[in-house]
Amino acid sequence: MTEQSTSRSISTLNHPHTWVVAAAIVVDDSVARVAGFRVSFRTKTEQRIDALDTYCRACRRPYADVAKSDCAAAIDNRHRIGGDQSIRAKRKTPAPPPAGAKLVPGGKFTRYGLKAYVCGACST
Repeated sequence: MTEQSTSRSISTLNHPHTWVVAAAIVVDDSVARVAGFRVSFRTKTEQRIDALDTYCRACRRPYADVAKSDCAAAIDNRHRIGGDQSIRAKRKTPAPPPAGAKLVPGGKFTRYGLKAYVCGACST
């Protein structure tokens, strides 16, 4: 298979997004209690729900940004790891200490017992 035919077949692939909506729903105390316990609840029919955000469940990108393009997560997950690893800039290493630098020993401290933590309200 030639490079030209490979690129043509990739461009014709269809990778649809799975759209989800982050929503704010006003509920009463009993529904809130059930939702907190069961992590789900039922709404009334024809209840109006305010949509806070619309995004793709797979690639986590907003609807307005990627509505007319294929889903990046269906192709590969490079967008989640900061791009292509082979061309991404390497992490910076910290600079070594200056030539005459010395470590200065600190004082001793107690991590356990009453000397470690003294509460102002508790001590009398």
